[in-house]
Amino acid sequence: MLIWQAFALFLGGIFAGFVNTLAGGGSIVSLSLMLLFGLDANVANGTNRLAIIFQSLTSSETFRVNKILDLKRGKAAVWSALIGSLAGAWVAVDLNKEIIEKIITIVMMLMLVFIFYNPSRWLKGDPERNSKPANLFEIFLFLVIGFYGGFVQVGIGYLLLAGLVLQAGYDLVKANALKVFITFVYSPFAFAIFVWHHQVSWIHGIPLAIGASLGAFIASKLAVRKGAGFIRWAIVVMIIITALQTFNVIDLATMFSFLKSK
Repeated sequence: MLIWQAFALFLGGIFAGFVNTLAGGGSIVSLSLMLLFGLDANVANGTNRLAIIFQSLTSSETFRVNKILDLKRGKAAVWSALIGSLAGAWVAVDLNKEIIEKIITIVMMLMLVFIFYNPSRWLKGDPERNSKPANLFEIFLFLVIGFYGGFVQVGIGYLLLAGLVLQAGYDLVKANALKVFITFVYSPFAFAIFVWHHQVSWIHGIPLAIGASLGAFIASKLAVRKGAGFIRWAIVVMIIITALQTFNVIDLATMFSFLKSK
């Protein structure tokens, strides 16, 4: 790999880490770059998990230091997502990812409607619901979300946020903190499965991961300082971009194609 390619991955990592920490969908950039540089789709998927680990560790620690990360109420979501992600990673090569991604994008667009229809629910949460222990539906919900994250990853942040806000009753800032922690917990296990199947390119993953850590640090600081309103608009923008990419209205790989000729 050439030096300029490593630098491009570093910059892409900054963007992906920043976006994934505030909302989700940043992986569409990092994956597009790796595919452009010749990686197989499964290898790019596995390599991207290294950056996910680094960015989620960085942002989780930042939220913990600022006393925003609530692990007491969120344990059920964490464990359910972990178990689901392990199952998802094992079957990653056997499912039609394109169909699943389109379904998830439709779900995200519905989420966008709810964000505008009932913004106070996202900004303030539901303290009454949040004070109660997780029920069976909540446990099942995060099992399903974790399963999706185990085999695709793209868009997982939106689904975690939706579950944490609409089902568990968190406000958007605390939901965001728990979202990145859940991602940190399950990602090493899913990553290990990709390593086992020799689907990780370390030379591409390291600069991507370093950039993702920096982007995550900047984003988590902004989330603490700016609050739920800022996160809400970041989610709106990235849902629209992710939907346009998924339904081929835009093609990030084509946008980055000028890099291929260098």
